[in-house]
Amino acid sequence: QVQLVESGGGLVQAGGSLRLSCAYPEPRFSSYDMGWYRQTPGKDREFVASIVFNGRSTCYADSVKGRFTISRGNAKNMVYLQMNGLNNENTAIYYCNVWTRSWQSLSSWGQGTQVTVSS
Repeated sequence: QVQLVESGGGLVQAGGSLRLSCAYPEPRFSSYDMGWYRQTPGKDREFVASIVFNGRSTCYADSVKGRFTISRGNAKNMVYLQMNGLNNENTAIYYCNVWTRSWQSLSSWGQGTQVTVSS
């Protein structure tokens, strides 16, 4: 099974920025809509952002609109999440995966990348 690999997380001060990357070496990657998700201890995983297969349309959770930008590079099987204006509420483990309406039922996830925002 092809593994998703997230990277780019770290410790950042409030107001700072991070760029997350996700590698998905799946031969059909360019036909998949992709998404970023996040999870904090004791809470369900939640949707952050999604991008359609050709990159022409994106969607964001209300809490990150205007601060986060999702993009992709199909030639490299990569998905990115540029995060600006970070705050404490953005502290979480961030995951990427395909996006479908039933994404919560997806069974295969990568290890995620930890983002910690300090005030």
